[in-house]
Amino acid sequence: MKITKIEDLHCDAGWRVLSFLKITTDDGIIGYSEYNESYGAKGLTGVILRLGETLIGQDPRPIERITALLYAQTVQNSGGMAQQAIAALENALLDIKAKALGVPVYELFGGPVRDRLQLYWSHCGTYRLHHADVMGTKPLRKVADLVDLGREIRDRGFTALKTNIFLFDSDPPALHMPGFGRDPAHMALNADDRIINALKEQLAALREGAGPDVGIHLDLNFNFKTEGYLKVMRALDDFGLTWFEIDMYNPEAMRHMRDQVKTPIASCESLFGRRGFRRFFECQSMDVAIVDIPWNGLAEGLKIAAMAEAYEVNVAPHNFYGHLSTLMSAHFCATVPNLRIMEIDIDDVPWKDDLVTVPPVIEDGHLIVPTGPGWGADVNEEAVRAHPPK
Repeated sequence: MKITKIEDLHCDAGWRVLSFLKITTDDGIIGYSEYNESYGAKGLTGVILRLGETLIGQDPRPIERITALLYAQTVQNSGGMAQQAIAALENALLDIKAKALGVPVYELFGGPVRDRLQLYWSHCGTYRLHHADVMGTKPLRKVADLVDLGREIRDRGFTALKTNIFLFDSDPPALHMPGFGRDPAHMALNADDRIINALKEQLAALREGAGPDVGIHLDLNFNFKTEGYLKVMRALDDFGLTWFEIDMYNPEAMRHMRDQVKTPIASCESLFGRRGFRRFFECQSMDVAIVDIPWNGLAEGLKIAAMAEAYEVNVAPHNFYGHLSTLMSAHFCATVPNLRIMEIDIDDVPWKDDLVTVPPVIEDGHLIVPTGPGWGADVNEEAVRAHPPK
């Protein structure tokens, strides 16, 4: 078996673009993976295709050898887009190898530990602030709307949700995300009483609607510095949240914050590879380590999870992309023993299900682990072409 062609596919997904890698072999077996260049990785497609050129004519099945060579070729520029490019190639190769053997990808790594995965509804309310018209949902306009949303999540069988920071005192309501450069007036990343009071109202409304048994996660992203994170977390430490999610590249500072609050801390979704995670594990910086499978690759993600296990830390996938990413992350979650919970975006564009041949199956807030060969679904290329990027 030899690799004959490597292609990229792109699809409009409302407020972002979904991207897929397609690797074709001379045996007619096609491997797919999902990657993303909409968030801080513009130009990633070019990196993937240039690296992929070196694989044409090679046997796709010795994946460890291939990824080791790709790491060596990019060692002077490791991490970042180089790692994401290797991950996209690795994930598509895993799909090929599993299909060639007629088994799900997780069978390449010892088989599944579980066949049902607890989900949390991510970006709860976030997309409804500004993209409700694209999704066909009720827009989020006031705090009271969060009560209805919490009730909807509970009634649909989900046992957990994650939300971001909303400010309803502006017109229209705003998503507070200065850590991503969206608000130049708050580039200093300070926390003030306006933000804390808004979060208190937001979390209280979600709790009222969702009830006492639905876990609530709060994603603070890159939006503060150490002092600001502590100010927010101390003010909300008695809300009984499942976790505070924060992004930071300083493991010592994160450990300092963890020592100051009783609510668990989840982090590390923006890190690359075992070397990137190592110091955070050594410092015991977080309670839950978040691993991005499209960014790191499934094989590398499983090695990170094994490291986490040695430090008595559970893992969760970073998964806010399309359905193929969800299936890729599901194979990760099915395989690792030290799983905490799985992230998924439910609010999305109406054509999301059409983009794969077999959409993920969700029952009572749990994802049923796929059993088909490879990822358990292929990219529906006709549907992707029907929604070209804008």
